[in-house]
Order: sequence, then structure tokens, then C-alpha cells
Amino acid sequence: MDEVVVGIDLGTTNSCVAAVVDGRPKIIEDERGYNILPSCVAFKSRGKFVVGHGAKALILTNPTQTVYAVKRLIGRKYDTDPVQDTRQRLSYEVFEGENDEVLLRLGDIELTPVEISSIILKCIREVAERELQTEISKAVITVPAYFNHAQRKATMEAAELAGLECLRLINEPTAAALAYGFKKDMEKKIAIYDLGGGTFDISVLEIGGGVYEVLGTGGNSYLGGEDFDYRVVDYLADQFRQQHGVDLR
Repeated sequence: MDEVVVGIDLGTTNSCVAAVVDGRPKIIEDERGYNILPSCVAFKSRGKFVVGHGAKALILTNPTQTVYAVKRLIGRKYDTDPVQDTRQRLSYEVFEGENDEVLLRLGDIELTPVEISSIILKCIREVAERELQTEISKAVITVPAYFNHAQRKATMEAAELAGLECLRLINEPTAAALAYGFKKDMEKKIAIYDLGGGTFDISVLEIGGGVYEVLGTGGNSYLGGEDFDYRVVDYLADQFRQQHGVDLR
């Protein structure tokens, strides 16, 4: 069997993995039939973690030891506005390490966003290996169009820690365009909107002769579903404070 290269969407809220099976791309399901994995990691005991659906269920009951939305922190310095704004919204502890590094506390251990991401990627790799019945060592990973160099580098480091060679990072809207044009003979310009858990990006591409050319891209890495949730929570909390004089936050 030829070596399988998987495609991974490492998302803010959810992640998934796909592979080309019998000439067609296929989203790979886990043993329970889920084709997405919540991007959550919960501390169980030193060196042991719960990942995915089990971890997501612990956000409410064990909020200080369950990490989520870590993609918003990866590749960033602690003393930056995005990190300071994000940490105010998270239930787990985010603090400063050496050289302005972002650290997360889980139980009695400290982990970086790269290490948390590697735990998620390792779980994704294991899902693919179980389903495809082969060892997986290479992957293509998608990232937001507006990820900077440091964020892209950190994503590749997370893949390496998870035992994966990242062959390429592809912008998420570009990956969507590739899926849209798969095995289609077309010549057109298309706009891809990517509204995710943490980002809202748009890319305009021109497709012709099997070639995909990115004409332009833009976006906001703090305009995703998480931000929609925050606005709703803020609105409700403000209304309650005006009526009862108590800030639920």
C-alpha cells in the first residue's frame, strides 16, 4: 500500500481529518462515528489527557483543567492585545513564561499552546490510523488565511511533536476552493468565505486548467463563532446588570 498523506483541519472549535480513498477525498470518522473532533484537551492525571468529545463535556464541570480555543493563542506572545483579550474569556489559567511565552496550566503541569495542539493532532493521527489501518506520518494542515509566520511555524512544530511531517500548510479558504474544484473542468473566479470558530476569512481565487491562483485574501482572526458567543454573553450580562445591579461575569 502506498504511503497515505492525510489532510487535517486543525480548528479553533473542532478539527477533522481526511484522506483520498479509492480516488475520492473522504472525511475520516472515529470509532463512534464522529467525523469531527472538538479541539479540547482535559487534564486527567500527570501525562494523561482526555481529548475531543470527552474533554468538551468537562468544560462545564472541570473548567479550570480543560483547554479549548487554544488556536487563538498559538504562535503569539503573552504581552499582546489578542492574548490579553482572549485570556479574560477563558476558564483555564493563561500566564507568562520565559521570553514572553504563553503558558497554560493544566492540573500540576504547564503546557504551551504548541504542546496542547500536538496532543490534539496526535489524537487525530490515531483516528486516521485506526480507520485506514496504516501508519500515518505525513500530513497537509490548513491554517487561517491571516495566520502570520510565527503562527504557521508554531503549527508545524505542533505537527512535529505529534509525530507528523507537515508537508505543507494551506490557507483554509484555498483548501475549500481545492475541494470545490476537485475533478471539475472549470474556468472561473470564485470567492470563498471561511467563517470558523475563531476567524472569518475571504479569499478570491481564479481556477483554470487545473491551476488555482489566489487573487486576494483578507480576514479577521477575531471574528469567528467564539466572538459571536462573547457578544451574546456580554449583551445578556449587561441587560441583567441594568435590571438587577449584579454583573454575572
